[in-house]
Amino acid sequence: MKAIQVVGYHEKPRQAEVPAPEVTGPFDVVVKIGGAGVCRTDLHILEGQWAEKSGVTLPYTIGHENAGWVHAAGGAVTNVAVGDKVIVHPLMTCGLCRACRSGDDVHCEQSQFPGIDTAGGYAEYLKTSARSVVKIDDSLEPADVAALADAGLTAYHAAAKAARTLRPGHRCVVIGAGGLGHIGIQVLKAITAADLIVVDRNPDAVKLATAIGADHGVVAGGDHVDEVLELTGGHGAETVLDFVGEGGATRDGVAMLRRAGDYHVVGYGENIDVPTIDIISTEINFIGNLVGSYNDLCELMVLAARGLVKLHTTKYPLEEFQAALDDLDAGRIRGRAILVP
Repeated sequence: MKAIQVVGYHEKPRQAEVPAPEVTGPFDVVVKIGGAGVCRTDLHILEGQWAEKSGVTLPYTIGHENAGWVHAAGGAVTNVAVGDKVIVHPLMTCGLCRACRSGDDVHCEQSQFPGIDTAGGYAEYLKTSARSVVKIDDSLEPADVAALADAGLTAYHAAAKAARTLRPGHRCVVIGAGGLGHIGIQVLKAITAADLIVVDRNPDAVKLATAIGADHGVVAGGDHVDEVLELTGGHGAETVLDFVGEGGATRDGVAMLRRAGDYHVVGYGENIDVPTIDIISTEINFIGNLVGSYNDLCELMVLAARGLVKLHTTKYPLEEFQAALDDLDAGRIRGRAILVP
């Protein structure tokens, strides 16, 4: 089968012919890929940022946002059948450790992460497990929802955590209305009554944010922090969701946060530099957010099937993987890029 592989760090990936995966265990599921999301993490992988953490041996196939159709399944698989449309949770988990038994499978002690530390979905087929596949509604197409498997799932996980404390009339600042942020905005509008203020340096992204539900859009420039403070009566927002996490976003985001507020870190790339006395004296909270659980993905698919969360996508044939990566790196993608075999 065709697959796009990392052959060296700080090098462009290459298309290769590799053996198609086969069912070897009773809970294995092989998915025929209908869409594979192109994520900024893929750029970080190519830059070598994940080399030590993943411990993967090159070459290997990347791609961790995947959806398609069940192509083959092991004899013990009962939740899906050949031909079913599915979206793939990005982790393969054991189901036996304490985290899995608590429903917190993203922290599974024996997980594998296709596209990060084992073969991913920039290919025609992907091997995963029965615990990782979610059957999707007939109204949804794999290429349209593939990026919800990670970008959408991460955004949903953060938004759902924030929603636990957001009340009607509260203000929530969303920093970044790109691939993750535009999903987070829709999720927040679907599950909270908070007033949403979206900040992005790209005017087109701000326009998209207001079109999909943001109550206020602020173009990041020299005075965007002051604009947000004015919108919040000078107090700051009860919650900040930072989907950027670099380029000074955390400094500005903390300045937009009110006393006893929650700062959700989703994007990454820089350090948070806050004097500890300021954290103590204002009782602000910093909350990390990784990818969501299997149950989170099921809930997100309900919102997608109801039309409450829609991905804005640009689709590329699998062979045009480099164009997709280049467009993402250059900031030319509004929403998510999707590779379609």
